Amino acid sequence: MSETSPGVVLSDEVREAVASGAPVLALETTILTHGLPRPRNLEVGLAAEEQLRAAGVVPATIGVVDGVAHVGIDRPTMERLCADEWVVKLSVRDLPVAAARGLSGGTTVAATAWLAHAAGIRVMSTGGLGGVHRGASETFDESADLPTLARTPITLVSAGVKSILDVAATLERLETLNIPVVGYRTTAYPGFYVADSGYTLEHRVETPDEVAAVAAARDALGLPAAVLVANPVAEDEQLDPDLHERVLAEALAAADAAGIAGHDTTPFLLDFVQRATGGASLEANLAVYRGNVALGGEIARAVAG
Repeated sequence: MSETSPGVVLSDEVREAVASGAPVLALETTILTHGLPRPRNLEVGLAAEEQLRAAGVVPATIGVVDGVAHVGIDRPTMERLCADEWVVKLSVRDLPVAAARGLSGGTTVAATAWLAHAAGIRVMSTGGLGGVHRGASETFDESADLPTLARTPITLVSAGVKSILDVAATLERLETLNIPVVGYRTTAYPGFYVADSGYTLEHRVETPDEVAAVAAARDALGLPAAVLVANPVAEDEQLDPDLHERVLAEALAAADAAGIAGHDTTPFLLDFVQRATGGASLEANLAVYRGNVALGGEIARAVAG
């Protein structure tokens, strides 16, 4: 293992790949620690890494163990994070607390992007982004993903923001924060479980090389924000849109009735949707993730040249 700064350790594989300019793709761990049921979470984490290695890309799964941020984790570490019921969810603001207290946890999109960029990794994949929550005009509930991505020049592949959020408000915030969003072979902004959220994007790209060109132009201009690549789930793997709308409305009503608020909102809603769809939303989530990992790997290769 190689230390890049106090409290941050790169695996030898990742360090060597970054140093040589080989393609590397960063992956978050909250999808494993907080987003998927056990033992499916471990299966998904290992499969994503195998998928990338088969494509000639080095996976850099990022997590925190005993207060130390690891950029690139080995199998025993992934097994530990996936099995431990007491691991916490860590955004950027939580990293110094975790370091001081020796906590272990999964890193959010924000924390993963920040750590990946600090390690010299230029591309990352996730499932769905955090964003502006419904009712944020009163609660001010907005994910730390957005301001972090506004100052972290990485290329990030996602299937839009989680559909439980206020998609329109999130797109407005992305514009205000000067974060470019490009649709991958589409101008329809994806809705996480579904291919089309009902909102339109101004820009689209057709190939990984085009994405790499956008990122290179961003860097040449000295702009600080991430480039967001919106990659929709395949239509034959999406959650039925009508079912999605009905269950989402039920989930929001249930959260309101139960007084769920703050950081408890997202896990409550996702769990409700999963149970109400008989697990169909979980399968759509996994299809989203596989597709984003695959595209992220292709973009990492294009960025590496």
